[in-house]
Amino acid sequence: MKVKISSLHFKTDQKLDSFIENKVGKLSQFFDQITGSEIILKLDKDSNKENKIAEIRIDVAGADIYAKKQSKSFEEATDLAVDAIKKQLIRHKEKLKA
Repeated sequence: MKVKISSLHFKTDQKLDSFIENKVGKLSQFFDQITGSEIILKLDKDSNKENKIAEIRIDVAGADIYAKKQSKSFEEATDLAVDAIKKQLIRHKEKLKA
């Protein structure tokens, strides 16, 4: 699976990139027809503590699956978004079986 990480108005470090690639890479366990993924990281200027946003878009056969989560760290926001994507992938897979 191809993983594209974009960050708006800042540069990510290698540790964060590898963390995100690892988390998103594990999604292929739940649905094997994932063709690619795009992760967008950005900072929300309006919020004080929970100002880190992670948006994940997964390309699968027949659909795009999307989740956007906000938290106090990019790692936590990514975890929350990956959990939401995981649920959507399972639901999509069950829909295709029916």
